[in-house]
Amino acid sequence: MAVTPVPKIALNDGNVIPQLGFGVFQIEPKDTARAVGTALEIGYRHVDTAEMYGNEAEVGQAIRASGLDRDEVFVTSKLNNGFHRPDDARKAFESTLQELKFDYLDLFLIHWPLPTRYDGDFVSTWKVLEELQRDGRARSIGVSNFQVPHLERLAAEAEVTPAVNQVEVHPYFGNEEVRAYGATHNILTEAWSPIAQGRVLDDPTIVDVTDEIGRSPAQVVLRWHVQRGDIVFPKSTTPKRIEENFQIFDFELDEATMDRITGLDRGEAGRQGPDPDTFDYVPG
Repeated sequence: MAVTPVPKIALNDGNVIPQLGFGVFQIEPKDTARAVGTALEIGYRHVDTAEMYGNEAEVGQAIRASGLDRDEVFVTSKLNNGFHRPDDARKAFESTLQELKFDYLDLFLIHWPLPTRYDGDFVSTWKVLEELQRDGRARSIGVSNFQVPHLERLAAEAEVTPAVNQVEVHPYFGNEEVRAYGATHNILTEAWSPIAQGRVLDDPTIVDVTDEIGRSPAQVVLRWHVQRGDIVFPKSTTPKRIEENFQIFDFELDEATMDRITGLDRGEAGRQGPDPDTFDYVPG
C-alpha cells in the first residue's frame, strides 16, 4: 500500500501536531529505541512518551539515531504524578529534557489531575507549564485525563487554555462529554488506549466492517478515531503492526459505518482505565 502523508492539525497556540503518532506506554526501555526507530523508518513523525513510562531516554536515543532533524519529529512527554508542586514540576521538566537530551519539547502535559492530592491544586502546577511555554522550552502545553470540571477550573483560574487533553477514548468508551467540551473550547482530544488494549478488535461490529472493506480491525478503529478529528498514537513493538497502524489515510469509513462503531459506546461501563476523579497514584 502507498504511504499517505499524515495530516497535521492546528493547535490553539498556532503550532501544528501530526494526527497520528507512535505511543510507547508499557514498552520496556530495552525495546523502546528499536520500536521508535522502526516507527520513524516507516514514516511516523510524532512520538508520545512520559516520565512515568521510564523510557524517555530511549525515545531521544532513537530520534538521534534516525538521522532526522530534531524539528522533524513532534515529541510529547508528561509530568510525573509525584512532582505536582511548582518547584518539583520545574525540576521534573528539566529532568525530562536531560533524559531526552533535547533543548525543548513540542508538547508537555500534566499527566493526571490528581484532584484528591496536593490539596486539589492542579492550577499552580498548570501555571508552571505556562512558564515553560513562555520561555520556549515547551512549545505547546496541555493536560491528560482532565474531566470537564477540571478544565472549567483552569479556564477560570489560569491564563492559557490547554492545547490538548489526552484522555481514554475508544469505541467502548467515547468519552463524549469531555470531547464535546474540548471541541467547544478549542482543545484537541488525544485518544489513549484507542483500541481498548485490543478488547474491541474482536467485537462483531468491528469484524463485520473489516470483512466489508478488507482492512484490519485495528485499521478500522484507528480510522474511526481520525475521522472523528481526534489525535491517536497506537503502540506496538511488532514492525508489521507498526506499519499497518500507519496505513489509515488511504481509505475512509462511510457515515453509516462511523455511526455503527460510535454506537458501541457503553458509557462509564466501557472505561478501561482509572477514573480521573479518584485516581491518586504517585510512584514510590
